[in-house]
Amino acid sequence: MTTSITDADKVALTARNVSWDWTGLPMHYVDANAFVTHYCNGMNMLLPEGEVFFVDVFSKALPLIVDDAVREDVIGFIGQEATHSSSHQSLLDYLQGQGLVVAPYIDQIQWFFRRLFGDRDFTGPRAQAWLLERVAIVAALEHFTSYLGNWGLNARGWDHTIEPRVLDLFRWHLAEEVEHRHVAFDLYTHLDGRYWRRVRAWLMAAPTLAILWVRGIRYLMSVDPELADAERRIRFRDVRAAWRRGLMPSPASLTAMFFAYFRPSYHPSKYGSTSQAVAYLASSPAARAAAH
Repeated sequence: MTTSITDADKVALTARNVSWDWTGLPMHYVDANAFVTHYCNGMNMLLPEGEVFFVDVFSKALPLIVDDAVREDVIGFIGQEATHSSSHQSLLDYLQGQGLVVAPYIDQIQWFFRRLFGDRDFTGPRAQAWLLERVAIVAALEHFTSYLGNWGLNARGWDHTIEPRVLDLFRWHLAEEVEHRHVAFDLYTHLDGRYWRRVRAWLMAAPTLAILWVRGIRYLMSVDPELADAERRIRFRDVRAAWRRGLMPSPASLTAMFFAYFRPSYHPSKYGSTSQAVAYLASSPAARAAAH
């Protein structure tokens, strides 16, 4: 199978056994800013369950792969995504121990991935069609994580505002997203590749992701034990300030990302630099500790 990513841009995908000690981490770890912290926590709540879903779907797709290179990439992808899930869960567990009750909202996310997009009692062609539909959904969601990986590795606004351990967690994860940015799309292309199926998956996945993320931020603001009642609303001025400071992607950037997936010639190799990702992973405190 031919893809749009060159061999020079590909690396052998390896799961890194990273860990973090969150002792003493403040509740609002982004510049003491509750909104931006919970913007980050909103994704932290989505990631563990979403990546369990990715691993499950790709494990079921392995028997259908007839290209050895695609199979090797998918196995590496599975290992990396499993580690992402447990690493973000460790941060959520710490914050819950500090009084931020995340479990009720995570139950909703579990319903979304396990019931709505989970296994169904299908057999034969229907079972394979449902599997391909879910591979397309993973490829669509990985379009967003590829974009976010490139954005986060270059987000200079993060450099002196996010607590260093959390910053390393985010950038370690995003660097690996850039490393494996081609895998989900290449697997979908290998197994099916139909344009309208992938577009349909994106039109379903993108607004659902946005809705879940916003709901998560609102929920976290409502249960934050360190906020007064008057501070619990999401205010537009706070969102605008975060965009202007480079703490979150701008509307223009997100809009361009959304429409990019509709191009028939789309390939995720356009997002990010493998060499930049590998360079960060070589300097990441957690990745360096895991290598020794």
